[in-house]
Amino acid sequence: MFAEAIRSSLENLGMDILDLTETGQEAVAAAHQQPDLVLVDLGLPDMHGIEVGRAILAQCPAATVLAVTSIMDPAVVREVMRAGFHGYLTKDTPLDQFVRSIEAAIGGQMVIPQQLASRAAGARTKEQQETDLLVRQLTPRELEILALLAQGKSGVAMAAELSISANTIRSHIQNILTKLQVHSRLEAATFAVKHGIVQVQESH
Repeated sequence: MFAEAIRSSLENLGMDILDLTETGQEAVAAAHQQPDLVLVDLGLPDMHGIEVGRAILAQCPAATVLAVTSIMDPAVVREVMRAGFHGYLTKDTPLDQFVRSIEAAIGGQMVIPQQLASRAAGARTKEQQETDLLVRQLTPRELEILALLAQGKSGVAMAAELSISANTIRSHIQNILTKLQVHSRLEAATFAVKHGIVQVQESH
């Protein structure tokens, strides 16, 4: 219904709609028609919309490609922009404004919702600033132990890996919990991964 409403609005502007596809593969295949404008839903059933956009841009480098999504996440906006998209439109945008944004993008403007633009550009939210303050209190050793916590290592395993006593590990963990204002090892590990303090490697 959403796509059909957009189709109708764009046709009213005199645009020719080449295709309305339901999957990423269909969209990439349809790109051989060399469209001037492509709207890509990020929530496609078979492929991530960002990959679809990349594939279409590889075929149609002159096309204006816009992401359409319900996701209000500045990290996703940054990823979309890095992939070469020309804008990021959210599905809660009123239809007339949605169409104006499309026209602006065709005219060469980068279109991103105002509430996401500054955050996507790297501005720190209040939560991020508070997180930074907490994390700055951690010593290098505590950050090292926090990374091991996020990997699910036991106190005994951490002690062996770092060549320090289990009691010292327990003391460091207690300091980490206090400084991060959390109440358990699991909360500390979750906090670390959520805020990107540590990177957890996937096992293969």
